[in-house]
Amino acid sequence: MTTFRTPEDPGADARQPHPNHDRGLDFDLSTMMSRRFLGRFLGAGGAVAALAACTPGQGTPAGPSPSSVSLSPAAPAPGGISSAPASPTVTRAITECGVDIPKETAGPFPADGSNGPDALTASGVVRRDITSSFGAFSGKAEGVPLTFTLTLLDNANGCRPLAGAAVYAWHCDRDGKYSMYDSGLANENYLRGVQEADTNGQATFISIFPGAYPRRWPHIHFEVFESMSNATTAGQVLAVSQIALTQAACEDVYATSGYEDSVAAMRRTTLQSDSVFRNDGGIYQLATMTGSAAQGYTAGLNVTI
Repeated sequence: MTTFRTPEDPGADARQPHPNHDRGLDFDLSTMMSRRFLGRFLGAGGAVAALAACTPGQGTPAGPSPSSVSLSPAAPAPGGISSAPASPTVTRAITECGVDIPKETAGPFPADGSNGPDALTASGVVRRDITSSFGAFSGKAEGVPLTFTLTLLDNANGCRPLAGAAVYAWHCDRDGKYSMYDSGLANENYLRGVQEADTNGQATFISIFPGAYPRRWPHIHFEVFESMSNATTAGQVLAVSQIALTQAACEDVYATSGYEDSVAAMRRTTLQSDSVFRNDGGIYQLATMTGSAAQGYTAGLNVTI
């Protein structure tokens, strides 16, 4: 028997009315499955065993030694954004082969062609710095700098790096709004971009720290594609998931100017109550983070597929 994680509450990402926001679980499932095959899902028994073995405070799970990956330092950020500190070494339990990254909904704002807007086929979407809009649009997202790196690992082949795979990442701005969807942002496409994984299976994005909004823990969405050509044609996807940001980093950033609305939203949500991460408290999706609100943050996550 396979296990599919419940997609996020259809209202969880909604601050502004949108025709697709309230179609619920059936809409999310049909949208994702009709366009693409999502790959392997965790077996129910295996998932329970893996989570029990990886519970914080219980030590390292049994099995092969973790293949921790040292992330590369962030390159200087263009556009006047100060670069974040060097990425940490990711040593989370997700590096144990046999545990796939949990599969999640893309949410109501993917702009991947599944529910209207499609950023993936637009010229300019392949980029490292996603803080500004591209193509015919010129807006820029303001906020605390955030550089995040996803390390893609092939679960079926001993966690070998998935060199040449591609990642499409997107998230809300510091006001909790999404480009291409929310009121006033229909003609902006910032905080969206595609990167090809290097020989280490790593794809890095320069962005800003996302805000918090009601019923969702601060997060970043991503889709993994087999190749760059698949990504830029909105083709077959290998995995859809989300990165959970750490509480300490969020509280630090949300105490700064511009993130005032995020303070109240975060007080009402925990990883355990979040509509996506509540199954396991985000244990396999919680980023490793370093930095400060003053200097910017760096996040890293190993993504085993």
